[in-house]
Amino acid sequence: MARRGQVGTTTRGREVTIPAGGAGLPADVLVPAGATGVVLFAHGSGSSRHSPRNVAVAKVLHERALGTVLVDLLTQEEDRVDARTAELRFDIGLLADRLAEIVDWMAAEPTLGRLPVGLFGASTGAAAALVAAAARPDQVRAVVSRGGRPDLAGTALPQVAAPTLLLVGGLDEQVITLNEQAMAELGEVGELRVVPGATHLFEEPGALAQVADAAADWFATHLRPPA
Repeated sequence: MARRGQVGTTTRGREVTIPAGGAGLPADVLVPAGATGVVLFAHGSGSSRHSPRNVAVAKVLHERALGTVLVDLLTQEEDRVDARTAELRFDIGLLADRLAEIVDWMAAEPTLGRLPVGLFGASTGAAAALVAAAARPDQVRAVVSRGGRPDLAGTALPQVAAPTLLLVGGLDEQVITLNEQAMAELGEVGELRVVPGATHLFEEPGALAQVADAAADWFATHLRPPA
């Protein structure tokens, strides 16, 4: 397993527009030299690909030879509507369909197509990631949820085949309960870990670092290129 400090410093980063949902969605794609997998991020309620927490996690993944795709799941016009109504951020079907389309795009993209795919979802984005994983069982090899709402994935949960890590803050009691309920639906593919002393956004000193390290370990273990 690659550890920090063992990855070359060359990272190919670029901004792209991904066709999904009949729209062009802006995304930041970074692939370290010698990447062994790639992780698609699904941001949470009211956030974007510039989420500082997701960007921080992505940097740790790069150090572990994992590429990342951070994408805005809503168009600019949809984002303006959502800022007023908060409707689209909870439209799990819409977000999951777009994630699945992005997974398909990644499979056909020369730089990414050879790499195993993982999904990292935060808050409501975690539910969308799980629905997308259920819809693309042959392509999505691992899922990590950060402070997620897997309960919103509904009937898709028992269909998830990818190893799934649920990370929840120890002080986020309501979300812990929701994740425990989701574990019953995920079955043996799921694992729940509680970060002691952390709230929903993992803003406490060292909390987000624990999330990033756990996610990097999970993806490094489960995203292995074919022989």
